[in-house]
Amino acid sequence: MNISYYDASALARAGYPRLKGAQTADVCIVGAGYTGLCAALDLAAAGLSVIVLESERIGFGASGRNGGQIATGYSPGMIDTEALVGPEDARRLWDLSAEAIRLQKERIAHHNIACDLKAGELYAAVKPRHRDWLLEEQEHCEKNYGYRDYRWLEQEELGDYINSERFCGGLLDSSGGHLHPLNYALGLGRAAHDAGVQIFEDSRVEDVKKGKTAVVTTEEGSVTARYVVLAGNAYLADLDHSLAAKIIPVDACIIATEPLGEVRAKALMPANICVSDTNFNLDYFRMSSDHRLLYGGQDKLISKRTMAGAALRENMLATFPELEDVKIDYIWGGKVAVTRNLLPDVGRMDGNIYYAQGYSGQGVPLSGIAGRLIAEAIQGDAGRFDVFARIPHKAFPGGTALRVPLLSIARLYYELRDAL
Repeated sequence: MNISYYDASALARAGYPRLKGAQTADVCIVGAGYTGLCAALDLAAAGLSVIVLESERIGFGASGRNGGQIATGYSPGMIDTEALVGPEDARRLWDLSAEAIRLQKERIAHHNIACDLKAGELYAAVKPRHRDWLLEEQEHCEKNYGYRDYRWLEQEELGDYINSERFCGGLLDSSGGHLHPLNYALGLGRAAHDAGVQIFEDSRVEDVKKGKTAVVTTEEGSVTARYVVLAGNAYLADLDHSLAAKIIPVDACIIATEPLGEVRAKALMPANICVSDTNFNLDYFRMSSDHRLLYGGQDKLISKRTMAGAALRENMLATFPELEDVKIDYIWGGKVAVTRNLLPDVGRMDGNIYYAQGYSGQGVPLSGIAGRLIAEAIQGDAGRFDVFARIPHKAFPGGTALRVPLLSIARLYYELRDAL
């Protein structure tokens, strides 16, 4: 249980050198996750020289640890998103989220990335009030954005998708889906390398000296670049305190069962979709390609991973009581960056420093479109980038010093609310 299921089932890693000595490039990207690698692909295609610096290995952060779920839209829902940004920008944001999923599928196909991509994502209502909210969201998206890939499922229809008595209805997103997140990241890395991007692993950035020409410094080297992209998200390690103050790195944990076998797996989830419930402290789950149930959840005020695994197993059994006899083969965790409004924080500082962070649980598709929009802005077309940059974001009260206490208070509140 010392490694994740994703690491255990990952494709062979290419392996990239450590940065040593002075380098120059048009663009230096900090972080070899989805955002950084997708931006690198587009920038290289436009003829710019790109260097990516990764403190660990490709996919070490959330890009290689997440639930692998792909969904249209944003974590607050579109009704709340529209209330914050207005109807015109809400429509633009919706269109960008739909494009993000199309773009992701295109990249997987174009670069022949073997990441077990499957179709279908279900929001499962735990309580009647969640059911009402999902129906309102469906109506809003159909009426205002012309979206036709949502389908409402009454409780008696859920059995075609998930064999559980826990839910009272669900909203199926046929454009959504799921994949092996680490293999997707590794595939993006190979594609970027093949496109001429220089990737350096084990190269933690210690400082970014801002200026018309920026200098990014690691322990044994440096990169001088016209543009810098900060794409470390929850793993940026306070490299820029103004950015760190706008996110809370939330712990998330996933368990993977032993292989269930095809027959048993299909009995539990006949359509092989992924599922996310509608609690604030949500659970999310899906089947792997070798018929394991992968069951995840966000921080429930539990600090020790073994305890988090036990709590997740309890939640898994509340959903699928028939798995009482099943062993847990893997437990792993990581950080998810969350903003105050649960919308992505994408922007620019000092004219030539770009960043993207705080996907708030929607990073699998949205990171790819953020990478593309950053690449467009660096090339001089910031029109679509500015749609994200206009989203109002506030720092958490007290900045980074009070993030953990505030998170604990908020989590306790929402756990109590979810229980009612």
